[in-house]
Amino acid sequence: MILSEKLSLLRKQNGFSQEELADKLNIARQTVSKWENGLAIPELDALIGLSKLYGISLDRIVKDDDECNRALKKSPEVEQSDLVSFLIRAKQKTYAGHGAEVTSSRPASHDLRYEEGNLLYIDTFLGGEKFTGEEALWKDGIPLWSMNYSGRVTGENFSGDFLKEVLFNVPASAPYRGPAIYKNGDYSYHCKVDGSFEWFQGYEEIFYLDKKIYELYFHGGIVK
Repeated sequence: MILSEKLSLLRKQNGFSQEELADKLNIARQTVSKWENGLAIPELDALIGLSKLYGISLDRIVKDDDECNRALKKSPEVEQSDLVSFLIRAKQKTYAGHGAEVTSSRPASHDLRYEEGNLLYIDTFLGGEKFTGEEALWKDGIPLWSMNYSGRVTGENFSGDFLKEVLFNVPASAPYRGPAIYKNGDYSYHCKVDGSFEWFQGYEEIFYLDKKIYELYFHGGIVK
């Protein structure tokens, strides 16, 4: 695989647009475009930045055809915006949308599943008032993204329907749980997230009147 193809593939595998990658490297978008069209070669400081951003060695970036570079082809190309759109639809069709559970994949697990063509979403969790689980996305059978979460009910008057209502309104700007703030009657929801789709962590809580009755921690990102 030549360098220009590899740079394009690595960017897409990590869920960046050309503009987002340019911002992270403090360069112009046109520079990224030239790299990927074979019109320019990244300078050393840019290569080091790419190495740190993608979590791979410089050798793996610059060598043409060693064994570890052939492994790059195993992950399918997918634009982050398409992945986020699918993730939101999947959430709205499963737990948030009162979707039916499928056969448990583990003893006593609650599993929900949604597919569109070659894209697959699975949400599986254990427990009830205290619970833990994972949401994940695949394309062509290859995992692309996942999120782990662990939550608990901490007070009376918890409403599962309110939580589902919140999660149905998951924002595209932070497609993990619910909006930053959501209210309905005596219930209010707050969510805080640090990071981006590639690597993030967050916390959500629900209040009934002025008393916190629920909390959850979550984290995840791109897998490859």
